[in-house]
Amino acid sequence: MGRSALRAAAKAIFSALTLILAMGAHSHAESPSSAHAIAMHGEPALPPGFSHLPYADPDAPKGGRIVFGLQGTFDSLNPLVVLGVAPDAVPRYVQQSLLYRSADEPFTAYGLLASRVELNEARTRLAFEIDERARFSDGTPVTADDVLFTFEMLKTKGKPFHRSSLGRVTKAEAPSPRSVVFELGDGSNRELPLVIGAMPIFARHATNADTFGETSFKPALGSGPYLVSEVRPGEALTLKRRKDFWAENHPLTRGLFNADEIRYDFYRDANALFEAFKAGLYDIRLEPDPTRWMTGYDVPAVRDGRIVREALRFQAPKGMTGLVFNTRRPGFADVRVREALGIMFDFEWVNRNLFHGVYRRAGSFFSDSELSALGVPADSREKTLLAAFPGSVRDDILAGSWVPAASDGSGRDREQARKALDLLKAAGYELQDGVLRNTRTAEPLAFEITVTNRPQERLALNYAASLGRLGVGVSVRLIDDVQYWRRLSAFDFDMIQWTWPASASPGNEQVGRWGSANADRKGALNYAGVKSPTVDAALQALLAAREREDFVAAVRVLDRALLSGFYVVPLYYLPETWLAHSRDVTLPTRKPAYFLATEALARRPAASAPAN
Repeated sequence: MGRSALRAAAKAIFSALTLILAMGAHSHAESPSSAHAIAMHGEPALPPGFSHLPYADPDAPKGGRIVFGLQGTFDSLNPLVVLGVAPDAVPRYVQQSLLYRSADEPFTAYGLLASRVELNEARTRLAFEIDERARFSDGTPVTADDVLFTFEMLKTKGKPFHRSSLGRVTKAEAPSPRSVVFELGDGSNRELPLVIGAMPIFARHATNADTFGETSFKPALGSGPYLVSEVRPGEALTLKRRKDFWAENHPLTRGLFNADEIRYDFYRDANALFEAFKAGLYDIRLEPDPTRWMTGYDVPAVRDGRIVREALRFQAPKGMTGLVFNTRRPGFADVRVREALGIMFDFEWVNRNLFHGVYRRAGSFFSDSELSALGVPADSREKTLLAAFPGSVRDDILAGSWVPAASDGSGRDREQARKALDLLKAAGYELQDGVLRNTRTAEPLAFEITVTNRPQERLALNYAASLGRLGVGVSVRLIDDVQYWRRLSAFDFDMIQWTWPASASPGNEQVGRWGSANADRKGALNYAGVKSPTVDAALQALLAAREREDFVAAVRVLDRALLSGFYVVPLYYLPETWLAHSRDVTLPTRKPAYFLATEALARRPAASAPAN
C-alpha cells in the first residue's frame, strides 16, 4: 500500500471513528466508575463490600491435588513473551493483577491488588491504589514501582498484544509508593483500562528485564496463591498452595484456588492424552472431539461413576474455527481464489461421517450471539460506519442473506465444484490436463496445510481430496508442537486450522488478530495477514463505543468485513461445552455465565468420596 493510499485509509478510519463516536453521544453524563471496580459498559453487578463471587463456593473444601492434562509440550514458563511455548500456569496461579475479571460479567473487573481504582468519565486518566496488605511470596510488599516496571517491560518486550495496547498510554507515574496513575491519551480505546488492570504484576527486585524476552524455566516471583514447586521440562509442572497468601480471605479469592497442589501433565498426542484421562491420571478434560464424546466414554470409569460427564452452556459467543489462508502467499492474494477454495469444504459430509452430526456450521466469528452478523441485515449504525468504505462489504453479507456454501452431502457435489471453478476462472485459473494453473504464469495452484495433531490431519486430508477434484495440489504436513508454534510466530505456513475463541466483550485482542499493524509483526496473532481499512475502522470503533448499541454495531461491521474477505474457510462450532471430570473434583453448583472458571474447582475430601 503506497503513502497516498495509507493517507486515504487513515482519513477514512478517522472519519468513521468520528461518526461512531457521534452516534454514541447522549445528553446525559456517563456514570463514573465505582472505586471497587470498573466496567466498559454499564455498571458493575456486585456492590462495594461483596463477600465473594456469585459462582464461588466459600465453603468449598480445601486441600488435595488437581491434575490437568495438556497435549503438547513446553519450553518456557512465561507465556507473555514471543519466544517459547508456555502454559498459563504462572500468570493464572502464581501472579496476580491489579484487577480481576469476573466470569459472570463480560465488561467488569474488580480490584484485587488494587484496593481502589479511579477512572474519569472521559477514560483518559486511570489511577490505582495498591492494597497495603499485598505481598509477593518472599514477603516483599507490592508497590507502584513494581507496577510501572511491569508496564514498561510488557510494553517493550511483551507479546505484540501488550506492545500495541500499552503503547497507547501517554504517561505513567507513581505519585506515592502505593499509587500509580496512567494517562490514556484521548480515551478512544475504552478497553485500555481493563487491559492495564489485567497485567500480571512482576516483582522488580526479582525480575531481570534484560532477559525477560528469552525462554526460561525460572518462574516469576508472584503475589498469587501458588508457588512453582517442580518443573520437569516438557513433561510436567507442579504448583503448591502458599500458606502465607496475603489474599486468603479476599472477596475475589474466597471459594477459589482450593487445591493444595495443582499439576499440569503434558502428553505428546491426543490418543495418549485421552487414555491417561480414562486411567485416572488427570482430573479435568474439556472434550473437543465429537467421536470421542459420542463413543469413547463407554468405559467402566464412566459407568461406575468415577468419571462424570457434563454438557455446559455459556452465554459467550461461539468463536470461529476455520482453515486460515496466509494471504501473504501470492496464491491466496485474490479473494476470489479464497472464496472458491472455501466452497469446496463439504461440511455436510464431514459433519455426518466424521463427527456424528453434532456440529453446527460456522458462518460468523461471533456465532450464537447478538454480535453475529450472520442472517442479520446491517442497521443504520453499521451503514454509517461503513459509509467511508463503499464496496468493502459484499451486498449479500450487508443484507444478511449470505450463508456458507452448503453441499448435497454426497462428498462429490458437482454444483459446488462448478461454482468454485467459475470463480477460479475469473481469478485467472484454468484446468490443464487435470492441473489447475494460472493462465498467465502457468504456475499450478498448490499449497500445504500444516497440522499439529491427528484430528486436524484427518480433516485436512479430506479437504485436500475435495480440492484435488479441481486440480488443486494440496499436501498435508503433520509437525510437532514446538515446531508448529515457531512456524506460526514467523508466519511460515500456507494454511493452518485455527480457533479464535470469542468473548462477550471483544476488544483489544481483536486488534492483535486482525489489525493491519499486526499483519507483518512476527509473533502477532494476525495469522491471515489481514490489511483492511474497514477492519481497522471497525476495531477502533468497537474500542471507542460508549453505548452498547454502538459496540454491537461495530462488532457486526468487523464480522461482515472479515466474512467479505474470505480469510478463512469456516468450519464448525459446538453449541455446548463438553466437560468430563473425576467425581472427586467438584464444580460449584452455580456455574459462571460466560466461561468455566477452573479456579473454582475443589477436591472432594477422601472420606466423603463415594465408594467404587
